[in-house]
Amino acid sequence: MHNINDQEMKLPFALSIFTFFFVSCTLPLPAQECSCVDNFNWVKDNFEENDAGFAYALETKGKAAYEKHNEIFLEKVKGISAMEECRPVLYEWLTFFRSGHIAIRGLNQPQTSSTNEEQSKQEILDKYKDWEKLEVDAAAFPQYLDNLKEVGYEGIWESPPYKIGIKKIEDEYIGFIIEADGVYWTPGQVKLKIQVNDQEVSSTFYMRDHSPQNFDDATLVGNNFLQLGFVTLQRTYPEIETDAAATRYFKSISADDPYFEQLDEKTAFLRIPSFSHSNKKAIDQVIETHLDEMLQSKHLIIDLRNNGGGSDASYRELLPIIYTNPIRTVGVAFWSTPLNNQRMLDFVNDPEYGFDEEGKKWAQESYDKLSQQLGQFVDLDDEIVSITKLDEVHPYPENVAILINENNGSTTEQFLLAAKQSRKVKLFGTTTFGVLDISNMYFVKSPCEEFELGYCLTRSMRIPEMTIDEKGIQPDYYIDQSIPKYKWIDFVREVLPE
Repeated sequence: MHNINDQEMKLPFALSIFTFFFVSCTLPLPAQECSCVDNFNWVKDNFEENDAGFAYALETKGKAAYEKHNEIFLEKVKGISAMEECRPVLYEWLTFFRSGHIAIRGLNQPQTSSTNEEQSKQEILDKYKDWEKLEVDAAAFPQYLDNLKEVGYEGIWESPPYKIGIKKIEDEYIGFIIEADGVYWTPGQVKLKIQVNDQEVSSTFYMRDHSPQNFDDATLVGNNFLQLGFVTLQRTYPEIETDAAATRYFKSISADDPYFEQLDEKTAFLRIPSFSHSNKKAIDQVIETHLDEMLQSKHLIIDLRNNGGGSDASYRELLPIIYTNPIRTVGVAFWSTPLNNQRMLDFVNDPEYGFDEEGKKWAQESYDKLSQQLGQFVDLDDEIVSITKLDEVHPYPENVAILINENNGSTTEQFLLAAKQSRKVKLFGTTTFGVLDISNMYFVKSPCEEFELGYCLTRSMRIPEMTIDEKGIQPDYYIDQSIPKYKWIDFVREVLPE
């Protein structure tokens, strides 16, 4: 089955999906002016005609609900003139259909010269010069910390590129800049606040542009890590004995690259933060380097938490390690329209895609087949299911535990569907995000080239019997909230047999 799907979910932000195959279609030049109403009508018309999931969403949610949705948003866009206000509303309109594999991406970001960059630095400094400050002698602050009986939130913390001191002021903990970039943030400026009120904790973290992110927590993990929502800080002073489980958790959750660890003589650990196509080489390298260790370990833990997807090719070398049974993969059908089918010609004619002669032949034949069936779903492979059979079942690992959570989607869910067919595999964690049934994203520019609309070309042939979208994939072992996230690995090790 020829798989050209290559998409990655960026979570928790926006919950939109990106793809390896970026596309520009021929549209009017940006000399014309487009109102938000014009852009709304263009998005609506193109999505209705070309998105592979439109008809399914309409069937599921009802025509009356869709018409009401359109009435509400038409009134919204009538009152909008600025494009920066229009784009979020257009994206919100798209969420009627699904939670992911949709996008509105801004274009025409202004380029700045080195002279303008210097000027903008001064403008930024001037913009934030009156930002709230906490006057603390940074040199004397460590001595203040040494005299505390209980440290708690107070201390010196790092969240690159920031070094932040946290000091209790009356009933509030104030985080102030010790070191930063010197432009957006300067020493003494207040970077975060933690409020503790009758055992209820809330916090605010100010982002690079000083916009506030409010959270319902401020959690000390072990002795040396502080979590505010999606923000993680590590204590650098005072030096306190490190909690091994917390250290392992934050190493894993903050990793950009895949890595391997041998936890003990029986248990190997593989962390894969993303199946992005750009990560394939690194994933393959880690597997090649540590293959013998994995094949000699009784247990293998694969940590996929927050892995939003990427390319099916990125997990290909992992399958032989966990394989026991032939893997059945249900295929996809392409929604055939002139705009959608153009992508196949792009594969043939545009060197950017790097298709070899065999790939170009497949793309040309696919284009011809799709063009003969406009307005229909087309199975390019003429088979609903492909079956992957491997020659060998490795005796080790005997047990494979895969850690999953609500931020897994797209290609990661496709991997889980394959992995679950192995008798060795069990899933641990929480239900995944659920964005797989409508896939293969395509991007087209708006008439005034102010943004790109991202929509999908294919629909899974699992629909409607086994849908994943808006449901997710459930774990075999649910890890409930009474178990801290940094202790998930320890929980798995306790469940695995001796």
